[in-house]
Amino acid sequence: MRRPDDSEFTALVAARSLALRRMAYLMCGDWDQAEDLVQVAFIKLHSAWGRVRSDQGVDAYLRTTLLRACIDERRRAHWRRERPSSDAMPDIAALHDSGETRVSEREVVVAALHRLAPGQRAVLILRFFDDQDVEATARLLGISTGTVKSQTARGLAAMRSILPDPARAGGEELLTTKKERS
Repeated sequence: MRRPDDSEFTALVAARSLALRRMAYLMCGDWDQAEDLVQVAFIKLHSAWGRVRSDQGVDAYLRTTLLRACIDERRRAHWRRERPSSDAMPDIAALHDSGETRVSEREVVVAALHRLAPGQRAVLILRFFDDQDVEATARLLGISTGTVKSQTARGLAAMRSILPDPARAGGEELLTTKKERS
């Protein structure tokens, strides 16, 4: 098995770390954990270097390894992490709407992603953040294209129910304004 040249591997890490870290953050919601997961993915790539031959193969291997590491970490985390003392966690969208705290739209979307099942989250991130098609997503996750389609539909439906609808809110304001003018 061929080992990577140090300069070649260093260049690869420098070129792909930022994008992988963003993807990992979307999966886990913690920048420090995202960094750890990216390191795990690069360590596994280094040991499998001889089997991964092309640039496309490297990208696919890194994404797949990263997604699997995120899911594995979440499964392990259930048993070893602290649990909140309250059953009800604050709703970020409610805090944003009430004006108590200014939360960026990105944070609201990331929080909504974390409320999804890991499989739905992985499919949505690959499809819409990483711009993969159905077939590529199925290959990366090792699932059928039908599963990708159903997970996408379920994930998007869940996101619509979680996120506030800005178009509906704007439309209500518009209707109220027109009624007041009449």
